[in-house]
Amino acid sequence: MRWSLSFSLSLALTPCVAFAQLSVDASLDAVVVSAPRLNTDARQLPASVTVIGREDIAASPAKTLPDLLTEQVGIGIQDYFGNNAATTTIDLRGFGATGGQNTLILVDGRRLNDIDQSAVQWASVPLSSIERVEILRGTGAVLYGDGASGGVINIVTRSPFKQGPQAELLARTGTYGTNEGQVSGRISYDRFAFNANSYGYVSNGYRSNNRNEQANANIGMRWGDDQTYLDFRAGSDKQDLRLPGARTIQASTSTNEFQSNPRGAQTPNDYASRDGGRVGLTLGARIGEAEWMMGLDYRGKDQRAFYAASGAREIALENTSITPRVRFPVQAAGFQHVLTMGVDLHDWRYRLRTADSQDNLATPSNIVTVAQHNRAFYLQDRIALGERTGLTLGLRRERVAFAATDHLDTNSGGYTGLTNLNGANPTAASDAAAVQRQQAWEMGLRHTPNATWSGFARLGRSYRLLNVDELYESNASYNQEFQILRPQVAYTGEFGAEWTSSTTFVRAAVFRTDIRDEIHLDPFTTGTGNTNLPPSRRQGVELESRWQAQSTLSVRGGYTYTDARFISGTLTGSADAIGTNMSIAGKHVPLVPTHKLNVGARWDANAKTRVNATLLRVASQYMDNDEPNTLGSKIPAYTKIDLKAVYSMPGARLSLNVNNLTDAKYYTYAVRSAFTSDKYAVYPLAGRTLMLGLEIDL
Repeated sequence: MRWSLSFSLSLALTPCVAFAQLSVDASLDAVVVSAPRLNTDARQLPASVTVIGREDIAASPAKTLPDLLTEQVGIGIQDYFGNNAATTTIDLRGFGATGGQNTLILVDGRRLNDIDQSAVQWASVPLSSIERVEILRGTGAVLYGDGASGGVINIVTRSPFKQGPQAELLARTGTYGTNEGQVSGRISYDRFAFNANSYGYVSNGYRSNNRNEQANANIGMRWGDDQTYLDFRAGSDKQDLRLPGARTIQASTSTNEFQSNPRGAQTPNDYASRDGGRVGLTLGARIGEAEWMMGLDYRGKDQRAFYAASGAREIALENTSITPRVRFPVQAAGFQHVLTMGVDLHDWRYRLRTADSQDNLATPSNIVTVAQHNRAFYLQDRIALGERTGLTLGLRRERVAFAATDHLDTNSGGYTGLTNLNGANPTAASDAAAVQRQQAWEMGLRHTPNATWSGFARLGRSYRLLNVDELYESNASYNQEFQILRPQVAYTGEFGAEWTSSTTFVRAAVFRTDIRDEIHLDPFTTGTGNTNLPPSRRQGVELESRWQAQSTLSVRGGYTYTDARFISGTLTGSADAIGTNMSIAGKHVPLVPTHKLNVGARWDANAKTRVNATLLRVASQYMDNDEPNTLGSKIPAYTKIDLKAVYSMPGARLSLNVNNLTDAKYYTYAVRSAFTSDKYAVYPLAGRTLMLGLEIDL
């Protein structure tokens, strides 16, 4: 990729630490974010950053975290079945089907993304337990490494030291047999604080075979003060989910199940379950002017699933992380610097067991194991070039080693009923091992000439490594093998400006990301499976604003323009596919709408009543698997309106949610058949839903 010298010098880096000796007008409200791994004033970050505070979360009509995130610019969504965002993927800046692999999700600075392709368990962090959500667009690779090309979303949970009620009770009930409840409480005394919450959710869902049962529990403890502290957090989550499958549309056979039976189930016997847990310990200390942190974390999950088309699966995944880091000021070359450096050590252990049925998982046909070890070092330097100008430079180097084995037992009970796409019994993949090295870098500039204007620019390199589901694929004979793909690399340039007054905030940002060796499924070429795609580019404009029209009325809006296209290349195809040597040069990347509009308003009708409304308008988009853009049908544009009214009483709040007010018939994900030219599958989402809730301060 070629950049002009003048453009390179003006572009900027991701956030790291606060500007050394950098002046920020005191009239502006400070918003502290922790996604930069150590607390930083968001007004000083050379990036497009949005912080959604607790008050905005409580007022929003969003029922889930993905719903809340789609109210923001630059964020797309792919939702398969609805029902508490059980299988929802968030996409920052137009990566489409791989959005979940290029958007890094954190909880209190700890990764939620796994090395398999399973969706983030959004319900494991209910909205009512969140203090704020930090969105850092297009940045984060230096600090966090793999999977941050689209950006970082950091979910900050409520602190044990937070002032407020000692205990809270939440209960909701609504459409489709939905019931939801949470109990939370906190205590604090001098240098010690403790909080805990327990959450439960059950719903039949909009469609047949769409039931979801979810239960979570979390605790947090903290000892110490601002100088030295020990922070402990632990949580567990359990989910049982039914999978209704798709609705088929094919014009040549006059089939349109989306119109005739949108709530039906294609796979009435498919299901999945998950049991997860996590434990984290952070030790922090301030020694002189230096801040030091040591993080120790463990996370594990057990997943089980049955698919009538392919049999039963059982996955066990564990991760252990050690993440020390330090920040300290330095005076050098006539400038004040603040250095942040750290080491990330992540060890992953993955095991997959497959069989023809759930009953035979005790004697599986295949046992696949993958061990992955990530070792990374990062350094960022924050330089105060003046009272209102800061430069950030950063570099990360990472080494990942993985080893994979596939053990096949042809005498097992789980083997006899299994066949591959050729109708033959499956075979084992040969062992594989590899070491890959990658680096990320960023440089950025932020200038705040006065209390009204601020500008930023940045340039960076990020990367993504293949996950275990992309590693274990079939060859041309439809037998399994381990396929070693090249790491994906992305170069991002961005600049933006912000204007602030006592009642108004406006931000505009322009970005471009060029991607090489993008990791994605090639559905057309026999034996390819996941592959490194030809080069592609995402570029666009993000506009957002907030206006306090009156003391009782606030209005917000956002517009996103995203142009995501392949730069060159072809897909080889095969005799089994809908075509061969299909050019994708200049074609749109699937699952990326060109336009997206968000509008919202909050009205305090009186001292006790608040009403919040949001409108989301999403343009049409090409379907998954339609990289050649030749299907002739697209995911239709849709408009969704949500409302929430809250009535406050002494020690309690009563709420009413109306989501999808106009009962729009829509879907956010569809996939084209690789074998039948006019056939595709869609995943309908819920129509109008109602939810009545009660929160009590105990």
